[in-house]
Amino acid sequence: MDFYPWVVLIHVLAAFGFAMAHGVSAFAAFAMRSSKEPGAVRTLLGVSSMSLGVLYISLLVLLIAGITAAVMHGWFGQAWPWAAIGVVVIVIAAMYAMASRYYATVRSAVGLPSMNDKKGDPPPAPASNEELARILDTRRPEALAGIGVVGFAVLVWLMVLKPF
Repeated sequence: MDFYPWVVLIHVLAAFGFAMAHGVSAFAAFAMRSSKEPGAVRTLLGVSSMSLGVLYISLLVLLIAGITAAVMHGWFGQAWPWAAIGVVVIVIAAMYAMASRYYATVRSAVGLPSMNDKKGDPPPAPASNEELARILDTRRPEALAGIGVVGFAVLVWLMVLKPF
């Protein structure tokens, strides 16, 4: 029995799960900015955090299945799988660099613990509504969505057309 189509199916399903879970965070980011109400921002941050488990599991399965499929079909003799891995690394690094500190600041502004806190310290006092509005008044969600959409489009192009 040829398991290659099954591995590709798992790869595609994991990509779908990843996109769905990541979409939760993307839409929460846009909703936070338009609401600017501390309670709503806390709720949206919570919803976004809940999606992270599915996001990371899907990403892991996606990578394992993709690499397995490439090995099974002998694709690593071509450049496109290596380019795809490079795109994934670049997109993850760029999104992490742009999002992690920013959303830690947003979490702190609504009185939630974040990576900015020292271990053992209580959560910070919430910022004023004006300060929260200032923090949220950014094009960060569009920049992150842009990186994600362009990265996704390049990955699909590489996998479907196998240009090199």
